[in-house]
Amino acid sequence: MYNIKTINKISPVGLDKLKAKGCNVGENIAAPDGIIVRSADMHDYEVNPELLGVARAGAGYNNIPIDEFAEKGIVVFNSPGANAEAVKEQTVCSMVLASRDVVGSIEWVKSIADQGDKIPTLVEKGKSNFAGPELMGKTVGVLGLGATGALVANACLALDMDVIGYDPFMSVEAAWRLSRDAKRADDIGEIFRNCDYISINIPYNEDTHHMLDAKAFAAMRDGVRIINESRAEVVDDDAMLAALESGKVAKYVTDFPNEKILGGKNVIALPHLGACTPESEDRCAEMAAKQLYEYLKNGNIVNSVNLPSAKLERMGVCRLCVIHHNIPGMINRVLDLITKKNINVEHMINKPYGRYAYTIIDLNDEIWDDTANTIREMDDVLRVRVLH
Repeated sequence: MYNIKTINKISPVGLDKLKAKGCNVGENIAAPDGIIVRSADMHDYEVNPELLGVARAGAGYNNIPIDEFAEKGIVVFNSPGANAEAVKEQTVCSMVLASRDVVGSIEWVKSIADQGDKIPTLVEKGKSNFAGPELMGKTVGVLGLGATGALVANACLALDMDVIGYDPFMSVEAAWRLSRDAKRADDIGEIFRNCDYISINIPYNEDTHHMLDAKAFAAMRDGVRIINESRAEVVDDDAMLAALESGKVAKYVTDFPNEKILGGKNVIALPHLGACTPESEDRCAEMAAKQLYEYLKNGNIVNSVNLPSAKLERMGVCRLCVIHHNIPGMINRVLDLITKKNINVEHMINKPYGRYAYTIIDLNDEIWDDTANTIREMDDVLRVRVLH
């Protein structure tokens, strides 16, 4: 069947389903058709010519060179929403950590462990040093209202907080998940001006790089508490350190530690624990495996981050799948060649995604290797597959 290589430890919940379908799955596959990865850096990974798809068992994908892979006709998938529950729970936990000095109090209690019967008195005397505000009645701004952000917003409402969400690209599906009690901001400045807490749940890309910079911090309330469950690069570290030092930001809780931010005042850094629950790892692995197998077997693309999503029910003798640049006349060139071979099109779909496009064509007869090879040799064609 198909050879699937795993990078990092992947939950057997997903891998076992691939094995049940006859796939050869393991860490030492030499020439894989597909790869399932978690957080390993693939930017210098040398791919084999047979590689068709890479499935990320998680939401973030900055560890994968998606543009380079697109040019090679390699589909990259992620698993959006599979870890949303786990990240939501950690976000709420982080808001509590940002409010009361729970971390500092734990370390202080350890330091008085040798004080014997004085401990109760010392505890009562010292506990006020670690006090902080309640969440109830405060205003939280949620940046990004996708699978995770909507859950965070709803959880904060359940804690009797006022919620303002900002997401200019909010999907209809996400809108249905979000409580009607959450207010939608028209611009990000509304979040900065009005919120005691800010939860960052946006995806990282070129547009969100350093979204929280010196200008953003200057627009925020004094003493704001910020939770970063997105990616480190969404925040300008130098600007954050300056804001922490001045007191503009009272506390910064991040799931993405680095050398610079770890030295900052009032920083709580977690070791990327957001999706580290067995339930989340199982869901991510299962989703990644399902999407990868569906592409390998049927050519359908769901939740790709570098190429178009396209799904078509099988209804012909064979299926032709073409990944190509999104240029005028490309489909006509392919269809003209098929017509000259006296093959009829049963059904087809074409989906664009920026400079790329993906075409699925179901045919009423077999397509021979010479025809497929002619399509492969066309300018701007990146990958051709014939599925039977």
